[in-house]
Amino acid sequence: MSIKKTVNISDAKVSDNPGDTLATYSLGSCIGVCVYDVRSRIGGMLHYQLPESKMDPERAKRDPFMFADTGMKILVDKMVSMGANKKRLLIKIAGGASMSNGPAGFDIGKRNYLALRKICWMNSLFIDKEDIGGSTPRNMYLDVADGAVTVKCNGSEKQL
Repeated sequence: MSIKKTVNISDAKVSDNPGDTLATYSLGSCIGVCVYDVRSRIGGMLHYQLPESKMDPERAKRDPFMFADTGMKILVDKMVSMGANKKRLLIKIAGGASMSNGPAGFDIGKRNYLALRKICWMNSLFIDKEDIGGSTPRNMYLDVADGAVTVKCNGSEKQL
């Protein structure tokens, strides 16, 4: 029986239970990050809103998953503590849309994406697949049993 665990905005979850599906909804300018170790079958998902914790250090202490840098560090560290190997991590991402309801000229979706690419590069991690940009929100699902990532957007569905 599959159990769906919701990853809210500014949230992350990790699981080694093959019956779990991690899911996050309404990825607009936010980015959803699925991280999976095929051998240990440990999966994690992060849904972050902003690129860097230095934008608001006090908020980052309260809500570290709100930011790409602090959220990714905690997520990867937790997975490694459960037995995942950092060198085997597959990373699939979605979101980073240009949403009309954000502040003009801020382009937070693009900034979120560039921040994640930099974090991955600095940590010798690689983004394996992505569904980034556009102007519509997405939902993202990670099947912990096999690491399959599904993205749903505007009634269509694709595998990453």
